[in-house]
Amino acid sequence: MSTAPKHIVAFPYQAWGHARPLINLAARLVKMRNINVTMLSTDLFYDRAVAELARSFVPGEEEFAKRIRVVSLSSTNPRAINGIDDSFKGLWTSIANGEAVTCSKTGTQFAALPPPQAVIIDFFAIQPIRAIRKLSGNSVKIYSWIAGSTYALFYVFGPEKLGGRGDINVKVLAEIERTGRPFDEVANEIIFEPKGEVVKVPALPPMYDYEYYPQDFPFPEELATGLFPYVHKTLEVCDGAFLITAEPYEPEAVAAVRGWYAETGRPVYVCGPLLPPTSATATAKEKQQSKEAIEISEFLDTTLKTSGEKSLLYISFGSIFWPVKSPENIWAFLDVVMERNIPFILSHASPIATVPDEIKEKVKAYGKGILSPWSPQQTILEHPVTGWFLAHGGHNGVTESICAGVPFILWPFGGDQPMNAVHISEQLKVGYELIEVRTGTAGRHTIYRNGRTPSGTIEAIKDEARDVLAKAYGPDGAEKRQRLVALQHAITHEWEEGGAALRDVKAFLENL
Repeated sequence: MSTAPKHIVAFPYQAWGHARPLINLAARLVKMRNINVTMLSTDLFYDRAVAELARSFVPGEEEFAKRIRVVSLSSTNPRAINGIDDSFKGLWTSIANGEAVTCSKTGTQFAALPPPQAVIIDFFAIQPIRAIRKLSGNSVKIYSWIAGSTYALFYVFGPEKLGGRGDINVKVLAEIERTGRPFDEVANEIIFEPKGEVVKVPALPPMYDYEYYPQDFPFPEELATGLFPYVHKTLEVCDGAFLITAEPYEPEAVAAVRGWYAETGRPVYVCGPLLPPTSATATAKEKQQSKEAIEISEFLDTTLKTSGEKSLLYISFGSIFWPVKSPENIWAFLDVVMERNIPFILSHASPIATVPDEIKEKVKAYGKGILSPWSPQQTILEHPVTGWFLAHGGHNGVTESICAGVPFILWPFGGDQPMNAVHISEQLKVGYELIEVRTGTAGRHTIYRNGRTPSGTIEAIKDEARDVLAKAYGPDGAEKRQRLVALQHAITHEWEEGGAALRDVKAFLENL
């Protein structure tokens, strides 16, 4: 009987919120079993992937780290959706045949490994999944990597019995058959144009469908034309799924997905939280990724001395999102932050984010704020000076903040963020959701759960900012912070004995 280490391939969609947790899962896998992992990336993400991976290994763990090889496909966009990406197909052929592979970014040739037993692949990777099935049949198990909140899975991609839209592609094709309209036009309408219908998914309050689009944000058209219509079918044909969430964060949602998959005898593995360990090595390597890290560290320590614990507001909309069509809204909110003499760090990592010179000058004159293109987020959240996190509500940031015990002020844009905002503010009651910052036709509709209709004026935004910040830095905020303690404890123990993440990932490894 062969004793060769098992082989797993991991391929996340090249958005940091999808890639980062899978990178961290790969590090955990090689520490738990004598296995090899091939982590697929692209030239664009390669350096960040390698840097993030290094954060999970401390001195003495070099042998574990060697079992993960990061292989860049090419400089082409892996989200190419007009047919199978040639670079993926060619690389998968080599991997599946147990041949050597070459990283396009570095030119490094990796020795041959046995064909993989499993691939954990982003549920957005429609064409690569099809390529794997065509080339490898059922000889390799395919597990969908479901990045983001589990709540968000239901309406966008889930079955109709769980409040979802089912197989969107079938509906698009039926409308085309009826009207003769172009595919792209119909797909965009069905996916991104809400109709005012009430959405009811497991364990969330009912919401109007337009509440899933609270910001007028330019989502890429290819999501509607090449990805979203096919995700439901992809979820149905894969052999199982990984949820990046932590079960204590949304237990009813996790249970609902387990039930859905159990109908066809497929496993669902929950594996969050997926963060690098808290260590001097991890912190140092995170700081290496930010040019402003030294300035930020000094600012954090100085602010702790001058303003005290829990005084700082950290602001970040992640690596993609930014109020690009209404940037005046964020500057209006920042005016109130400075009016209230609150120290802050504003991270603006999105490639579409711009900071006007007048804002830079205003912040410089204020003297208690930093504007940073890329910030060491985990370091900031875990620092004792950080009191609140103003965020878009993406699942990675939510996980980091909960694990650090930092409550939220949420400004959601789309994706899983609106559901996280409702869950955090209405159900868990460990944060606030900003309403007046909503924009666009969908964003200005009445909210189902409270009947409130945002006006979206600058004055309304400032009034809400004053109200929320006064609460956050007062007794109401203290209650929310205290309430977060129990959730923080439950989630940070998920990778210990008795935790769902450790249990499920052990089960996955045992079933390879």
